[in-house]
Formats: sequence, structure tokens, C-alpha cells
Amino acid sequence: MSTRDRIAEIYEQVKARNAGEPEFHQAAAEVFESLHVVLERHPRYFEAGLIERLTEPERQIIFRVPWIDDQGNVHVNRGFRVQYNSVLGPYKGGLRFHPSVNLGIVKFLGFEQIFKNALTGLPIGGGKGGSDFDPKGRSEQEIMRFCQSFMTELHRHIGEYTDVPAGDIGVGGREIGYLFGQYKRLTNSYESGVLTGKGLTWGGSQVRREATGYGVAYFVAEMAKSVNSSLEGRKVVVSGSGNVAIYAIEKVHQLGGIAIACSDSSGYIVDQNGIDLELLKEIKEVQRGRISEYLDERPDAQYFPGGSIWDVPCDVAIPCATQNELDETAAKTLVNNGVRVVAEGANMPTTHPGGIAVFREAGVAFAPGKAANAGGVATSALEMQQNASRDSWHFDYTDERLAGIMRDIHQNCVDTAAEYGKPGDYIHGANIAGFVKVADAMFALGVI
Repeated sequence: MSTRDRIAEIYEQVKARNAGEPEFHQAAAEVFESLHVVLERHPRYFEAGLIERLTEPERQIIFRVPWIDDQGNVHVNRGFRVQYNSVLGPYKGGLRFHPSVNLGIVKFLGFEQIFKNALTGLPIGGGKGGSDFDPKGRSEQEIMRFCQSFMTELHRHIGEYTDVPAGDIGVGGREIGYLFGQYKRLTNSYESGVLTGKGLTWGGSQVRREATGYGVAYFVAEMAKSVNSSLEGRKVVVSGSGNVAIYAIEKVHQLGGIAIACSDSSGYIVDQNGIDLELLKEIKEVQRGRISEYLDERPDAQYFPGGSIWDVPCDVAIPCATQNELDETAAKTLVNNGVRVVAEGANMPTTHPGGIAVFREAGVAFAPGKAANAGGVATSALEMQQNASRDSWHFDYTDERLAGIMRDIHQNCVDTAAEYGKPGDYIHGANIAGFVKVADAMFALGVI
């Protein structure tokens, strides 16, 4: 049987064992597509069921989360933690609170996290978790009660040497605080390293809030540099207006680019003079308002309810909202409007094979999230280092560490793609580099 046939057979087994989980199937297919060249060169990776073990989580935890709202009504949500692969270190990955969360979503995120974490070069394994709870419209007290109920079960399964969750969509510094407080209460111990994304006054790290957005901007700058260009004066479209998008915009501006559009679930704004970052932060981080309110202070900007932000012509596109937001149609529009670089700030925001195929055929430089948005988890690992040594680093030092990590990831992707006959292909470079590191460690540790 040929290598391609063996991979196809394993992929069909993965789909059959994980029925009804299209996002997980998509994530597995995207990685498997890159493995033909490495498995033809190193067939030993088929031995000992390595591919099959790699696609099966080490542990999947599902639990009930009951909580009481401000009116005294009882609600029941579902909590998840998928501890996917710990061969390089303790499981590491965020918690997502969003109505779309289900087991398949968490597994796709956890599977991606394995390779993303491997690419950072830091000793962390892959995991992910969350709940179908929706924090939108809920009071502070309701969110606190939910987080406390969620952690009452989750605390049994995590620890600084076992599994270290962080934030994700719907889980920011406020939620991490409530989760950490409940963990401390239940365990009667102050384990700073059990959660990352903590507040600066109680064990958090400088740059953690900014890290994913800063990281993707650093990666884009390296992509431009690799073709003897730069971000200077380039028009950039960033989807979303949450944590990742805001700080991607901030770093793009610092690196000389001009972010001209961003969005939320209600629509998107276009400001050809460049997004007013302080105004955006006030609306989203302080007032927790809608993106349309931007026009109250910047009447020369435009607001488009609904529609697609990818209709806006740009040089660089950075999708930072959610999975599968950039489909084949949107990709064609971007290409027709002259986009040259696309870097994923979110997890799998571009459809596969649809959107990705369009960019490849057009010769657009495309960086997958497992490489481009690895800055968040990299800085989480730096926070773990500081917690372990009871230390605290300055902002500039931590930012320099982040920039160095992103440069190293970029170079690793470029070198690996070239080594395996796929020069300039960041998808193959990221997938193969991450896979080889994890696979070699799995061989070393035996069949476990």
C-alpha cells in the first residue's frame, strides 16, 4: 500500500471514530495533507500506531456545570477539557466560553494546539477546553458563579505539572481571576502556574494580553521580510475586535502598517486613515460596546452591518475572529483585490480546502494559525517560567522574547518547507516541523 493510501485509510478511520465532528475532521485533514512527503522519507513514523495515537486524545473530560442566575433560575451547561498530547510537557491550551462549543470544536482546537505548542520550542503539550456557556449579557455575579461551578469540577484534572489552561474566546482576565480564585479555595494552595493569563498583581505576565495579536503581527513582518519587503505603509484588514484583533492592530501600527478595518458579530468598520486604536479599546475593552459606536467619534469612517469584511481591498489580511470565517468566496474577493499576505490570528479561520486552495493557486503567502498565532501560548509558557522561578519580567524584555520566538517559528517553517521540497509553503513547513518534533518524542517515550 502506498503512503498516500495508508494516510487516506487512517483519515477514514479518524472520521468514523469521530462522527459528527466536522471541524476536527478538517483539522486532521489539513495536517495529514502535509505528511505525505515526510512519511515517504521516514516510513518509521507509521510504526507502533504513531499516527493513530497522535489523533486520539490521551483523555477527554465532559462534565455538567450547574449555576444559578440573578433571578434564581438554575441553568445547566456542559464543560469540556480535552487533554490531547503531553509528550512534550503538561497539556497547555485555552478555555473557550461560547454557545458553539462542543466536543468536536474542542478536539479540533486541542489537535491544532499540539503542533502550535511544539513550534514554540517550549516544553508544553497540547490541550483545550471550555463550555457552551455564553457570557454575553450576563452580569458579573452570574459569570463569577458560572466560573466557580466550572472550576469545581475542572480542578480535579489540572495542575502546574499536569494541565495548564489559559483564556480563549469568552475567557479573559476577569474569568481567569474567578477560575483561579475557586481553584485556590478548593485546593488550599497558591499554585500560580496552574492557569495563565492572570492579572499582573497576582502572578500574571507582562505582554500576555497582547501576545497573540503582537505575535501574528511579528510573523507577518517576517513574511514580508523574507521577500525583501516590509509592513511599512501596507493596508491591513483585521477581522474581529477582541483581544487578538486589538493587539494585532496595535503592533501592525507600531511596525509601520495601516490597519483600516475590523469587525464584530454585528458588522464591520472601515477607516482609511487607520483605525483609532484608543477609541477601539474604549469601546471594546471598557464599554463592551458594539463596533458601530466607532462612528460616533469618527464620522468619516464607514460602518457596514453584516456583510463580509473581506470585501475591503488590502495588502494584508489577518483573520482574528473565529474558525471558518474566511471561505472560498471571500478568499477569491481578497485575491481579486490584490491581497499578498494572509496570516491566521484565530484558530483555523480559513476553510480547508476551499479558502486555502484559492490562496495557494494565486501565490498568496499564507500562514496557518498553528504558526502565526502561536505568540499567545508562547507567552503563556513564559508566564509559567516566571511563576516557577517566583520572578516577574519587564514588558520590553518579555516582548523581545516573544518577537524572538515568532522569528524562530517563521524560520523553522521556511527551512522545513524547503527541506521537504515545498519552498515558501508555510502550511507544510508548520505541519511537518511540529509533527516531527512530537513524533520523535513519542517514539522516545514508547507506546503509551
